[in-house]
Amino acid sequence: MAEPQRPTGARPDAGDPETAGAPRLHGDLLTTSLLALLRGWNAYGYQLAQRLRACGLPVFDQGTVYRTLRQMEKGGLVHSFWDTSESGPARRMYSLTAAGEAFLTGWLDALDRYQRFLGSLWGFPPPGGAGPVNAPMSPAATPPPAADGNTDSEPPE
Repeated sequence: MAEPQRPTGARPDAGDPETAGAPRLHGDLLTTSLLALLRGWNAYGYQLAQRLRACGLPVFDQGTVYRTLRQMEKGGLVHSFWDTSESGPARRMYSLTAAGEAFLTGWLDALDRYQRFLGSLWGFPPPGGAGPVNAPMSPAATPPPAADGNTDSEPPE
């Protein structure tokens, strides 16, 4: 029996009740994850996809990994070369470039700031820190909206 086809544009996990609606690993998060894996380690696309799965990261389409690696190479973030050292067919291996290292460093900094921001909203201490970055305002500290709906602190003109 033939497998039913997904509608065009449907997520690869759309039919899986365990992963439907779950966060997905794509875009800059996938790029950052791949670059982090390549830091100090050259790898094949298949190895990278396996490591992402083993780390328990959100759902991703394996084909997206290969497309992302090609885009990263076009953007100068990674370099690829053919590995012919093992028996069998040559395989494309990827390595991190200086531009990829710079991109990764920038994203790791942004993710750290984002984690601190989200933690501050919930009152969690920052990683390795001594208390919330910006403690959330308690509901009592939030001024009520004006009767006329004006939320500015200045009286209406």
